[in-house]
Amino acid sequence: MTTIAHLAAITPAKGQPFTLETRPTPKPGPNDLLIAVKSVALNPADTIMRDQGLFIPADTYPTVIGFDMSGLVLEAGANVPPSFKPNTRIAAYSASAWKSCDPDYGPFQEFCLVPWQHAVPLPDESTISWNHAATLPVAVQVPLSAWDAMGIPRTEMGIPQEGAGTRELPGPQTGPAQTPVRKSEALLIWGASSSVGTMGVQTARVLRDDPTSSFGAVYATAGVANLEYVGQLGAERVFDYKDPRVVDLIFSAAQEDGLVVRFCFLATGLLGDCQAVLKRFRGEGITMATSSKIASAPPVPQDAEDVDGVETIFLMPSMVEEERLEQFRYWIGTWLRESLAKGLIKPSPKPSVVGKGLGAINGGLDKLFQVVEIAE
Repeated sequence: MTTIAHLAAITPAKGQPFTLETRPTPKPGPNDLLIAVKSVALNPADTIMRDQGLFIPADTYPTVIGFDMSGLVLEAGANVPPSFKPNTRIAAYSASAWKSCDPDYGPFQEFCLVPWQHAVPLPDESTISWNHAATLPVAVQVPLSAWDAMGIPRTEMGIPQEGAGTRELPGPQTGPAQTPVRKSEALLIWGASSSVGTMGVQTARVLRDDPTSSFGAVYATAGVANLEYVGQLGAERVFDYKDPRVVDLIFSAAQEDGLVVRFCFLATGLLGDCQAVLKRFRGEGITMATSSKIASAPPVPQDAEDVDGVETIFLMPSMVEEERLEQFRYWIGTWLRESLAKGLIKPSPKPSVVGKGLGAINGGLDKLFQVVEIAE
């Protein structure tokens, strides 16, 4: 490896824009990949990290941040499985937030480190572009973590997890001798036209198609302009979230379909809207042995209402290193790898390219912040 230095978008201090500087190129540790970054997908959390210092210890500045990336494997550590050989095209979820924002792990630079458990090799002969691939990791991880957090059994995946040693995670797992069950529920995705929302619909569709799952339909909410698109991704019914009758419409649709809704993935939007839907089902004589659940991607407001029988779970990967790596090894290395190989999912929605090169990141985050403000 001849490269010893590279260009990076440095965040010098809380609230300051990125500056372009040269920094040393790191060597991968035993479980790391050294990646030549080809594309990064900007995340609303990137803006909060830049402007408010979210996740960044004060003594870490100056540093490099970021979440989603795609790139090329340049070098692999001694413990990395052979599927990550040099020149392998990958998509990856940065481990920066779990590494105290160590600048070597931030993808807003030409070369960065990533734990192999956070990465997925793209299918051979893949037509997925670098930009499309960069949109996948966070968008897939968030809804998959929602299903886990709410106790929804995982679908069986044919590709085994790689790496030495296995350990069963706490939480939902499926076995090989599952039998078909009655389809009695609809899974609701709120805010389904967002990045994690569209992938929520696609991952929910995979659950719906599993004969061992109790889900018979995917319901979703979106803005009027995106209703058709969300339906094309796999939702049987899509509702305008701004319609004042939306709760009644969802309830009536479920009655017509002979289904109930007790699980909601809040990708974006208001927690109170999801609570109103689940409360309506519980308040209409529908008896359920377990509580209804909402898995929320946005932080749960401190003043959120407590609804009897409805549990709200804020989505975060485990802060325990070993557990987090096992989670990502399933979400990214097994589920995403298998689903891409079988064509079960596709990158969604179409990425908006805001610029080329590290110098475009500040403007891209400013634009993203404006879009989020409008959506809210």
